[in-house]
Amino acid sequence: MKKRFSPALAGIVAALVLVPGLAIAEESGHHEIPRQPWSFSGFTGQFDKAQLQRGFQVYKEVCSNCHGLKRIAFRNLVQPGGPQFPEAAVKALAAEWPNKITDGPNDQGKMFERPARLSDPILGPYKNDEEARAAQNGALPPDLSLMARARDVERESPWYIHPFLMLGDILKGYQEGGADYIYALMTGFKDPPAGFHMVDGKFYNTAFPGHQISMPPPLSDGAVPYQDGTPQKLDNYAHDVAAFLSWAADPSLDQRKRIGWQVLLYLIVTTGLLYIGKRRIWSAIKH
Repeated sequence: MKKRFSPALAGIVAALVLVPGLAIAEESGHHEIPRQPWSFSGFTGQFDKAQLQRGFQVYKEVCSNCHGLKRIAFRNLVQPGGPQFPEAAVKALAAEWPNKITDGPNDQGKMFERPARLSDPILGPYKNDEEARAAQNGALPPDLSLMARARDVERESPWYIHPFLMLGDILKGYQEGGADYIYALMTGFKDPPAGFHMVDGKFYNTAFPGHQISMPPPLSDGAVPYQDGTPQKLDNYAHDVAAFLSWAADPSLDQRKRIGWQVLLYLIVTTGLLYIGKRRIWSAIKH
């Protein structure tokens, strides 16, 4: 009897091929966004403090001109698991931050502006969305606090393959889609292909849905002067700022993973002790 090659088996084979990468069909108008090597990937990955410090420098000198981090306070830059800057340096940074904090009312019942403190959020340059749109020709620069969780890569594949792709991600502990997307966005500014119609004021980006984005290319080689000897290249800038925004979206990742492994160890030891206790108690009882 001849064996037929079933669609289910075909789906499994295709999934095994697609799981290592994020395959996004070029034919459907999407650009392939490959997975990047991240220190915080997988079940045991942790943030690289030096990379987070460089990533914050990229944010401070480039991204903060349009974007805020309102869900991150200056004190978070000092805490373990993050960039861990010296507290005195962060206090000085907060006091010199150009975007002041609106506080009040004062004794005269009026609101006023004051320098930021460690407890204050890292604000962007605009007071509200309307001011931001007016300054950016109608485009709204989003807050970047949760960008690494709000964005992800898109897979174009048949529905029966998606369960296997999801299973592969679960087995690998993959949750870096946002970082991969941000890196691809930062490095995806290209000249539009021939015949591609561009809207005035837009820029062509291979990773952005529709390929037309209002943000001009924010980074280029030599744009940010690193002090630790890391090559001042676009690729490094994109990796570092993507890692920093991943931390901003999940500042407790290191602690959560560490506690998770401690809990698993506790459960394994407890299970062993319970099994030994059961065998000892019931071994003397006749059944």
